[in-house]
This record gives sequence, C-alpha cells and structure tokens, in this order.
Amino acid sequence: MKKLRKGVFFAFVLLMALSLVFFGCKKKDAEGGGLMIEGANVLRSDTIILENPGGRANPADYFNRWNGWNTSFMGGLQQLALDALWYIDPDAGIDGVWENALASDHPIYNNNFTEMTIKLRNGIYWSDGVEFTADDVKYTIETLMSNPGMAYTDAFATFVNRVEKINNYEIKIYLKLPNSRFHSNFLVRWGACFIMPKHIFEKQADVTTFTFNPPISLGPYTLKDFDPQGHWYLWEKRPDWQRTTLARLGSLENAPKYAMYIDGGTSDVKVMSQRNHQLDVIHDMAVEGVITLKRTNPTSKTWFPNFPWGHPDPTLVSCMLNLAKPGLSNRDLRWALALSLDITRLAMASYRGAMTISALPVPPTGMYPKHYFEPMEPWLRDFTLDMGDGTTFKPYNPDAALAIAAEARKTLGEMVPTDPADIRRFMGAGWWKYDLDAAAKLMKKAGMRKNSSGIWEFNNGQPFKIIFMGQTDNEPSQNRAAAMVVECWKELGIDVTLDVRSDFGTLAGTGDFDGVFYWNIETWGGHPDLSYFLDAFHSSQFRPIGQNAGRNNSRWLNPKIDKIIEEAQRLDMDDPRVIDLGKEYIKVAVDDMFEIAVCSYNVFTVMDEWYWTGYPDINDPYTDPVPNWANSRYMFLRLKTTGRK
Repeated sequence: MKKLRKGVFFAFVLLMALSLVFFGCKKKDAEGGGLMIEGANVLRSDTIILENPGGRANPADYFNRWNGWNTSFMGGLQQLALDALWYIDPDAGIDGVWENALASDHPIYNNNFTEMTIKLRNGIYWSDGVEFTADDVKYTIETLMSNPGMAYTDAFATFVNRVEKINNYEIKIYLKLPNSRFHSNFLVRWGACFIMPKHIFEKQADVTTFTFNPPISLGPYTLKDFDPQGHWYLWEKRPDWQRTTLARLGSLENAPKYAMYIDGGTSDVKVMSQRNHQLDVIHDMAVEGVITLKRTNPTSKTWFPNFPWGHPDPTLVSCMLNLAKPGLSNRDLRWALALSLDITRLAMASYRGAMTISALPVPPTGMYPKHYFEPMEPWLRDFTLDMGDGTTFKPYNPDAALAIAAEARKTLGEMVPTDPADIRRFMGAGWWKYDLDAAAKLMKKAGMRKNSSGIWEFNNGQPFKIIFMGQTDNEPSQNRAAAMVVECWKELGIDVTLDVRSDFGTLAGTGDFDGVFYWNIETWGGHPDLSYFLDAFHSSQFRPIGQNAGRNNSRWLNPKIDKIIEEAQRLDMDDPRVIDLGKEYIKVAVDDMFEIAVCSYNVFTVMDEWYWTGYPDINDPYTDPVPNWANSRYMFLRLKTTGRK
C-alpha cells in the first residue's frame, strides 16, 4: 500500500538532502477501492497532478493576477480559472492557431488603427453565477490604467484614450496613437491581460492589496483547496463548465474532475514521483532525468517520441553580445565568434545532444519551420561572407543536426533517430560551420591581431577581453552551454572568462555585460507575426548602457530594421505581407550577426500515461503541454482516464 501525506516532508534522496513535497495515496475506504490523495480527500484516479515550476508560493493565498507577481499564478490560476479575450497557440492549436475566447471575433480596427472594437460572447458566466459582460472588460482596462504599478498600467495609460461600452456584448477602445497590435495586450501566448470580475473588485477599498482569495473563476475549474505553506493547489471542475469558453471547443465530460499543481522538487525527486505515478506532468527537468524515465517508465511520454524529447518553446536561446562594447560592435568580429563555435560540442555539453538548433534569429518551433526555416533554406545555403582578403566563404552547414545526432547516438544508441527527415524535424536543420581558419580571417578583417601569447588584441595593442555570463545550476543545461562557448572562444585565442551568476538578467538589461547565454527573442510560435519581440529593436526603443534596454539587451541599431518594423506596424497582424517582412528581418539580422542564435528553449516536459492519456505531442500538436502556460488549458479537452484506480 502506497503512503502519502497531504503536507510536506523532507527526504534524503541519492545521498543528497532534497527538499520535496510528496502526496501519498492510501487505499480508499469506500466501496470500489482506489487510491485516495490523503488530506486532499480526492480520488487519485479523478485527479491529474501537474508540476508548478515556481515551486512554493509565498504568500500562498495571493491570487490577484493583476498586481505584482506570485508563483501561485502558475498553480492553476491562469491555466484553469482565468480567461482572456483571445489565445494564440505556440503550436498548431486545437482549432487553428488563433482562438476567439471571451471575444466572439478578431479585434476590429478602423482604417488608421486608432479604434478597436471587441465583440464579446454571451452566455459565459463567472463561477458565482454572474454573467460575464462588457462591464468586466471596461472595468479591467480602466482600473489598470488608474492604478500605477498594476499590470498593463503603462501600456493602457500610453495608448488608451477612453473605453466605450456599446452594449453588454460589445466594447470600443479609442486609442491616443495608432497601434495595429494593441490587441496583443489581451492575446494570451504564455499570459496576457486576463479579465477581472468587476462585481468582485469594485467592492474592494484597495484593488492593489486585494488578495482575490478565493478567486472567482471564469474558466472551467474552481479552487477547492490549497496548502497554507504554498506547496500545492487543488482545483475542481465546475459543474457548469458548459458556461465557459473552453466548452465551445469540445466536451470536458471526460476531463479530470480535479487538477492539482504541486512543487515538484528537484529532477531526481520528479523522476521518483513519476515512476511511482504520483506526478502526471513534469514541467521541466535535467535531460538526464528524461533519459532515466524513458528507459525505466513505459508510460512516460514526451513531445518527441524519442530523442530530443523536449518541447521546443517559441523562445530563442542565443549568445547575446553587447554591441555597445568595443570590438563587439564590429560585425566581422561577431561572425568570427560564430564560426569558432562547434555546435556539436555545444549541443552535447549542454543537452547531451537533445537540442533543436537554429541558425536564424527566430526560434525553430511551432509553425516557424513552415513560415521561415523551410522557405529560407536556399537563401542560407547561398549566403556568402567577404573574408577581407579577396576570398569569400559560405558559412552555412545544412547537415549540422545530422552531425549532432551521430555524436549523440554514440552514447544513447537507438534512442536517437536515424532518418534524416526525422532528425531535421526534431532537431532543426543547419547551423554555422565550425572553421577556426575562417574565424581568424574575420578577426583580422575586424582590425585585430594576435599578440606574442597567441591572444587576439586590437591592432593598436589594446587588449580585447570578453566576460561571458552563464546561469547558475538552476539552469544546468544553459550553464553547461555557456561553459562550452567560453572553451570554444579560448581555442580561437579570445581572452574570455566565464562568469556564472544569478543576476545576469539585471546586468544584461542595463548593459553591464559583454556577453551572456540567454534569450531575448520570443515569438507567438503558431503565428508568423514577429511583433512580439521585433518592435523592441526599433531605434526609438534603444537605450544606452546604464538604462534598462528591455528586449534589446544587445543594443542593436540598424536603419533597415526600423523600416521593416514601421511597415509591419501599418499592417494588420494577419496580412500576408507580415511573413515577407519577417523574412526581410531575418536576412538583415543574419547578415549583421547581432547575436549568435543557438537553439530553441527546449522544455523537458514529461507526461505520465498511467492515469491519463490524450496529451499533445509532435504528431498531434494541438497545444503546448508545458503546464505553466495558460494555453495548456486545452489539454483538458483531450485528456481521458485510463481507468486505473
């Protein structure tokens, strides 16, 4: 008989002290048997248990998603209880990429994008029986505008002139400035501006301190219970789930009655929990944990059926470089750094080869292979560099992923696919050639020379140094990748030092860095529009060192990019021209090598099919399985019980 406790206890695993939360099960006393989650008093077979990657929430009772941040928001709140006007899926979507959720149609703009009309669905109800109407939308915008420091205050204060309620199911927003992407504030990718229940918040003396406990739900589940210490949250399916927006896409009749989001602990703990069928969905873990589960637990499922396993998020991991620093401001030097990286060694050191590589400055995920990578492959093969000595060089290696797979196969054997088509589909296609001779030519072209110690310096004798930041062991794969980048650059003759620290994001934002292995390019994933990140690279958004640069940590300036962004902003998001402009951006960015794109952010989400089946995967990519994404709510439409008790 399995034993599990409601609360938290501390265990020692693999001779290391690991703090974890265990939910244990005991035989149900009622007729029919079955395992009961002790303390929570719900049947294990009625419950899906998912990891909250935020770990312990503190305070545990804070659910005001519109003010501040708390990891309780990822404990089921934004996935199952809140709702938004629109959702955009990072993959193919359950009924196409775009979903009109609380809105019944796409946003309707006037000709110059200064007015946006929103038509709303009727028949949608809050969990306390109050109907959702335009009053809730109007109240949300006006409340956030008038309370500095709350979510979306700056965006709404900058653009919104006034909000007009046309009727209970239609609202019009008058903008101060033209903005063809204003609706993106309400368009969920990972999150967005969720709609507030007016009838609850308007009664509060101070909406900024209101905890919203218990949260009134607009989604298909309501909060049943939570751990006062913040280690878990238990949600129960609404009896009137038919009155939520998710119901329009299918039935929730077979969906789990309960959803529990827990602090999963370390990778080792998560492996143990899933092997014991006490954690259905692991958010992320070290790749070694995935390998263990795939070898030892037949019911563990991953996005890719085998290597490289993880779900490629629509996020691009890069060697971000500070172009405001001497030397790094030179395009030829940046290309030299790119050609001195051995992508096979980088992939093996970081993910044991389980990397989805990208030579393009957009993530190779979702629908982007179709929109960008496949059509631009001929351009990449023909792309040529002037080496500065009268010769040219084609830097693209179309078979880079095949080389990584061959190297990984030496240790992982049959887990690694052999079909070149599968390898390219799972791992990306090509990357830049590893060529130290070509890199050296470009260093010379950039005005560099080697000193007597074989270290590159400026031609005037001034030293050239790079301090390259890596992340802490909280991101082991990223940290190992940064170390390999430094090793490769040292082999070229660069005076480079690895600096592992937890405040790398802050330093990158203010420009107090040379380089960092991190990400600043995130996309919609399922939709080809690049505005989600690209607008930040307009020169009007540029900030010098010492000021927070937002996404443009590289401090990249290019007048061609300004023109691309400005034309895109004059177009509707769905205009076919958007893809052409995306390709133009890619060509400019590749030529400039403003940052060295490496791979997608692969999240090693592992789903156990012991109790539940129907999870998305590469062959049925109806949504993102990563459980802290708000889009993961669509899984509940496809989940079905296996019947195990």
